[in-house]
Amino acid sequence: MSTLRRLSVVPWLSMVVATLVLGAPLVWMVLASLKSPQELYSLPLRWLPASAYVQNYADVVATIPIGRFMLNSIVVTVVGAGLKVALGLTCAYALVFVDVPFKKVAFGLVIATLMIPPQITIIPNYTLVASLGWLNTYQGIIVPGLASAFGTFLFRQHFLGLPTSVLEAAELDGAGHWRRLWRFVVPMSLPTVAAVALVSVVTEWNDYLWPFLVVDNASHMTLPVGLTLLQNIDGMTSWGVLLAATVIVTLPILAVFLVLQRRLVAGLTAGAVTG
Repeated sequence: MSTLRRLSVVPWLSMVVATLVLGAPLVWMVLASLKSPQELYSLPLRWLPASAYVQNYADVVATIPIGRFMLNSIVVTVVGAGLKVALGLTCAYALVFVDVPFKKVAFGLVIATLMIPPQITIIPNYTLVASLGWLNTYQGIIVPGLASAFGTFLFRQHFLGLPTSVLEAAELDGAGHWRRLWRFVVPMSLPTVAAVALVSVVTEWNDYLWPFLVVDNASHMTLPVGLTLLQNIDGMTSWGVLLAATVIVTLPILAVFLVLQRRLVAGLTAGAVTG
């Protein structure tokens, strides 16, 4: 019995250790963003600030157009993630429910794109975007990354496990592909839709390299790129200001993740055993 008890404690200890390792930096970031410069450089280090030094956040607002960056990030994230989900849904629906030749070949090509490092496509994409005059534009940030092989794969695997009788009955009632997709397939696939949407939202919100390359105008910078403007403050020594800006970038996407985390797990496991 004692051996069984020890074995049952191991998963809990592992979870506690993992939580501390992953959560401690986030907690430190939030607490340090509320410290004065003197407290940040004082030894020994203290976790809790003596008082909330909100001047760091005021300096962020006064130094960079954080509101504009937030709006740009919201536009890029909502439009980019929404189009990724829509394209993944329609592509996966065609691969499963539309009778077209060479479906397996097309799916193989989709999967093959997952093995291509994104760094390889940066130069061709940049050349194309520049030739179209899309530098410093929303479409220049969003369009090159719209194809989502991961979303297509996840949707396809889930669609293979859906009851075909429901779709056959809808077809007999005269429902076309478009109506079957949005009236029947999507409502039965909400956990998977939420999982793909969450992954897409996190990816779009945190993307740094591509927006950094195609945008050099503050009017279209997203939050991760806009934070580089803070490097001009005291030669990168205002760590309290940088931490405050990082908190502003992190908290919205962290809140979205916490709200949708259960649907993420359900969506990623849906269709896991379907061939």
